[in-house]
Amino acid sequence: MKVKVQKIDGKASGDIELNDDVFGVEPRADILHRVVTWQLENRRGTARPTRERSDVARTGKKWGRQKGGGTARHGDRGAPIFIGGGKAHGARKRDFEQSLNKKIRALGLKMALSSKAKDGLIVVDSLELKDAKTKALKGHFDKNGWAGKVLVIDGESVNDGFKKAAGNLPGVNVLPAMGANVYDILKHDTLVLTKDAVEKLEGRFNG
Repeated sequence: MKVKVQKIDGKASGDIELNDDVFGVEPRADILHRVVTWQLENRRGTARPTRERSDVARTGKKWGRQKGGGTARHGDRGAPIFIGGGKAHGARKRDFEQSLNKKIRALGLKMALSSKAKDGLIVVDSLELKDAKTKALKGHFDKNGWAGKVLVIDGESVNDGFKKAAGNLPGVNVLPAMGANVYDILKHDTLVLTKDAVEKLEGRFNG
């Protein structure tokens, strides 16, 4: 699949051949749904579990006499009513992690990239900016018609000047190629890849 390459300022910069095994896969809703669900479930934090009676280090010996003490007939210092005792009906640890086959995860990412390749994929030669200012970058975005949510993926690491300039632009997110994932790609209206990002992503599957 051949697509046009442009510079950040919108000027043409040649063509690039995209691997059909990565950018030409027919998307399937069930696969994408499985991968997105797996991502979001594994992102959930677990509640910190509280210690109950069996978890606290207090004596289980009957510490007061049965009668004549003027108090209740307690037999365990770990009871919830005592300081240092176990919590009654405390928060339990809940594990939300799911497992998903690596092949399904890889296929999901290919399908997400392919869905953007059909509509919403832009390839730029690099993220180098002459003037690494937010105002100048916003002008480039407006000129190119990149509205709504825009995800920009660079190669090994993100260009520092571009990252700083894009930091204050609402709806614009920047990732290195290693951080590319199905949820973020599908969540954004426009996907912008650098040539390095294309090379890294294709190498990720072909390597």
